Amino acid sequence: MIGYLKGEVAGIYDDRIILEVGGIGYNIFMPASSLELIEGTGAVIKVFTYLLVREDALLLYGFLTKDDLELYKMLISVNGIGPKGALAILSVMSVDDLRFAILSGDAKAIGKAPGIGPKTAQRLILDIKDKIDISSALDSGLSSTHTQENAPMTGARDEAAQALVALGYSRSDAYRAVRSVDNETDDVEDILKRALMTISQF
Repeated sequence: MIGYLKGEVAGIYDDRIILEVGGIGYNIFMPASSLELIEGTGAVIKVFTYLLVREDALLLYGFLTKDDLELYKMLISVNGIGPKGALAILSVMSVDDLRFAILSGDAKAIGKAPGIGPKTAQRLILDIKDKIDISSALDSGLSSTHTQENAPMTGARDEAAQALVALGYSRSDAYRAVRSVDNETDDVEDILKRALMTISQF
């Protein structure tokens, strides 16, 4: 019904913002990860929205990118995860981190979100893993956290990631660390050494 809203931020709170559009202030619930990126009141932003229709209320959930919104829609399609639960997951994990966790079956990382237990996290992985494009998740820049997110996942990089898993790191952290290594080298040992320096910062 409402694809997006563009306006001035009139207020920022723990779980939402008030966005003034055409003289009307809209309450829009957002994940903490998105709220942290808003410069402050007075900023003009574009928010992609999801409208939840209930018998007693109309609730707007907002995201700074279409990517965030689409993943949110996937999350709320999982049995046992409501609008607030999905927002909690995206508050503690960035979109790229969540995708890596889903693709690698890292239920423990997802289960860190408030109200999301191990069983629910596992169900989430099973329900939406096939809906995520693995190639785009691994080969496109999904996060601005690392400057080398576009480095391709070659055979050497995949081997280095597997080595990190064998050392006890989670698969999601292992692949994130390997992707942070610049693409100037295809030497497994070199990639592994650099990834180990990065993974300690997670």
